[in-house]
Amino acid sequence: MSRPQAAVAARTAFRLPAMPWRDRAGRFSPLKAATLVLLVLPGVWILASLAMGRYSALATEYLIEETGAWGIRILILSLAVTPFRRILDWAAILQLRRMVGVAAFVYLALHLCAYVLDQKFDLARVAGEIVLRTYLTIGFVGLSLLTALAATSTDAMIKRLGGRRWRMLHRSVYLIGALAILHQSMQFKLPEFEPTLLGAAYAWLMLWRASSGRLEIGRSPLRLALLSLLVALGTALGEATWIHLATGADATMVLRANLDFEYEFRPAWYVLFGGLALATAAAARGLFRMVRRARVH
Repeated sequence: MSRPQAAVAARTAFRLPAMPWRDRAGRFSPLKAATLVLLVLPGVWILASLAMGRYSALATEYLIEETGAWGIRILILSLAVTPFRRILDWAAILQLRRMVGVAAFVYLALHLCAYVLDQKFDLARVAGEIVLRTYLTIGFVGLSLLTALAATSTDAMIKRLGGRRWRMLHRSVYLIGALAILHQSMQFKLPEFEPTLLGAAYAWLMLWRASSGRLEIGRSPLRLALLSLLVALGTALGEATWIHLATGADATMVLRANLDFEYEFRPAWYVLFGGLALATAAAARGLFRMVRRARVH
C-alpha cells in the first residue's frame, strides 16, 4: 500500500474529519486552505460591515444583495474550474471544484434566508412572492437545483448514485448558472455592469465547453483569442440591443460608448482582456513544455 493510500485508510479507520483544507490523502493542502480563506472573506466582510453599522438603515437589503451577488460570482467561478484545468494544464485545481460549488450554495442559501428575514418570516408571503414574481421563481428553481447538487457532493453520494447518474445530475450546474444570471439581470430595466459581465463570462465558458472538442479550442492560444473576441463582440452587441429595445436609444451610440475609456471600461473589454490573458497563459505553458522537452532530448 502506498503512503497516500495508507493515510486515507488511517483517516477512515480513526474517522478523522474530512476538513476542507486537507487533500484526499489527509494532508494539509496550502491551495485548499488559501481557497477556503478567500471564499470565507466575503462573508466576513459582509458581517463586519453590518456590525460597524455602515448599512444600519438598509441592513436586510444589503444582506440580500451582497449574499446573492457573491453567490452568483462564486457559482460562475466554479464553472471555470474545468476550463482552467485544461487550458493551464493545472490538475490540482480540480480539488477545489467541490469547495467552490458548496460555497456558492451557502451564499445563495443565505441570500434566500435574508429574503425570508426581510419578509418578517412570513413564509406564506414568501411563497406567494416566489410564485407571482418571475425573477423570484427563476431564482428559487435555480437554488433548488443547487441544493440537490450540494446534497450529493460527497464521495458517499457519488458511490450511491453511481458515476454516470451523478455526472448527469451535476451537469445541471450549467442550467443553474444561466438561471442565476437571468434572475440577477431581470431585477434591472437596463443592463447593469455586473450582470452583463457575469453573463459574458458564462457565455465564454459555455462556448468553450461546446467547442473544445469539436473545434479543438482546448489549449490553442489562437482559438482561445478568437473565442474571446467573438464573446466580447457579442457582449457589446447584446448590451446595445437591450438598451435600444428598452429605451429606444440609438444602438450605434451605445456601441460607440465601448470606445470611450474616459470613465470606465465596458464589460466587453473585460471579457476580451480576460480571454486574451488565458490565451497568453496557454501559449506560455506550451512554450515552457517545448523548452523542457528540448532539454530532455
